[in-house]
Amino acid sequence: MDEVRWRWFQEKVFGATERHPLVALIVDSPWIPGWRGISHFDYYLSFDAWLEANLRVYETYPHIIFLPGFWVEYGMATEPSGFGCKINWYSGSTPTINPVLRSIEEGETLSVPDPERDGLMPFVLWWYRKAQDVLKDRNRCIRMVAARGPLVTAAHLRGLTEFLLDLKTEPEKAKRLLEVTTETVIAWLKAQIQVVSTCEGIMVLDDVVGFLSRKDYEEFAHPYLKAIFEAFPDMIRVYHNDANVLPFADLLPETGLQVLNFSHTVSIRDLAEKTGGKICLMGNIPPLEVLAQGTPEEVRQNALSCLEEAKNFSGLTLLLSAGGGVSPGTPGENIAVLEEIAASS
Repeated sequence: MDEVRWRWFQEKVFGATERHPLVALIVDSPWIPGWRGISHFDYYLSFDAWLEANLRVYETYPHIIFLPGFWVEYGMATEPSGFGCKINWYSGSTPTINPVLRSIEEGETLSVPDPERDGLMPFVLWWYRKAQDVLKDRNRCIRMVAARGPLVTAAHLRGLTEFLLDLKTEPEKAKRLLEVTTETVIAWLKAQIQVVSTCEGIMVLDDVVGFLSRKDYEEFAHPYLKAIFEAFPDMIRVYHNDANVLPFADLLPETGLQVLNFSHTVSIRDLAEKTGGKICLMGNIPPLEVLAQGTPEEVRQNALSCLEEAKNFSGLTLLLSAGGGVSPGTPGENIAVLEEIAASS
């Protein structure tokens, strides 16, 4: 990220900017390789291809804040790979992860992976070490690192359906698994921060939390998210969850998150009322139906509607964004509409 955009982002998070609107997007390997016309193998295996693609994103849309920015990731495979999950790779899409736990009891044998030695984590750290020096010469730097959250990691290890059943049938064993995945998230973020000397923010991505009722959220998600965010008091803390967070949205600020990227199925007004202006909201353009599949004019009208809705709610801080990450196949001309809106402020 360049210094100007990082400063815009900081000021928005802390409510100290008159610049309006600010546009922020989560972009990663589901979208970038297709947009650049390269294979996922090129993107994952060639440092030069990865660097060129990410630099081109920043150059093409100079007024949009991209989070986490110059992200080194292998789809959702990095954290599960540390536990030995089998990964299937494809040239035209992100990898898939195969569960490694045949029963919740097997989870009690797991230990926290070593980020310097296990799975794909060492490759990510190597990439970040290399990227830092190269980006410095281009007046860019990495300001944020990211990790998949404790519930989505547990779901990859066990299988989503099986994990959700475990929460109800074997709650104590499921909690022990969540303790391990929570410690893993913290250790993984710390390892990245240690490597990335310019890091000032973290992002945690966990949609599985949004599959829970309020009661289950309080028992199986809230304490683990809180432990993660409280481990990084000096970082800007971003949480992505594009499932349904509304049943427990009023509790989310208590975790210590500062920015929430949420689903387009949750209205800005409803979420603003629930969170009471305590956090910065990041949304809320439908990422698939509008940003990926709509016309540029549909994107424009939807974006303006989001801004109008936010304007009518006193005390709300909004980063205009997709209600989730940028979807595969999203046309560059639709992103350009958001660039125009950002540049007009």
